[in-house]
Amino acid sequence: MKTPVSVFDLQGMAFGIGMASLGVVFLKAAGLVTGQTAGIALLLSYVLPYSFGPIFFTLGIPFLVLAWLKRSRTFAIRTVVAVAGISALSQYLATILKFEDLSLAVAAIAGGACSGVGLVAIFRHNASAGGMTIVGIMIEQKTGFKAGWFQLAVDALVFLAAAFVLSPAQLGYSFLGALITNMAIVWNFDVEQSGTGRPGYGRSSKKDA
Repeated sequence: MKTPVSVFDLQGMAFGIGMASLGVVFLKAAGLVTGQTAGIALLLSYVLPYSFGPIFFTLGIPFLVLAWLKRSRTFAIRTVVAVAGISALSQYLATILKFEDLSLAVAAIAGGACSGVGLVAIFRHNASAGGMTIVGIMIEQKTGFKAGWFQLAVDALVFLAAAFVLSPAQLGYSFLGALITNMAIVWNFDVEQSGTGRPGYGRSSKKDA
């Protein structure tokens, strides 16, 4: 019988939370945004007197309820851990990582790559970073439409709002970072990996038959 939480899952979740948090730090330091709930939280943190962490966690609450109602209890609990972890760790990392001269290009590439790798790790261990990623995984399970493509569509709405807040250069590099994140998910995650972390797990019996 598979244990509820294994060392394999713990390391995967920890790695995913760490990388996703680092991605937020890069983006925030350059005044960039990304897609999904994280992008909305970053955007709001630029116009409201609140930091990213509390906003990100608050925005995720409705989706955490959705995860509890529509997905497994394990998925919901792990998602709460992921959202809380990213909210707290990104806040802490921002206090110890200071960038005196961070170019928009480096911030976009590093932030997008770290976020993408982190999200893939979180997804593979039967969790989500909250927000639309939960909806994206549910749609992929039901229809086969890739979660990454769904996220890319939602991102368009986030960037439309960001156009009224960011400079053209910031907006352009934000789009580059979000594209890198979503391509990392599209190319490196299949919904059948969720809960196993291992590629092709759900199809192995068919291939070996």
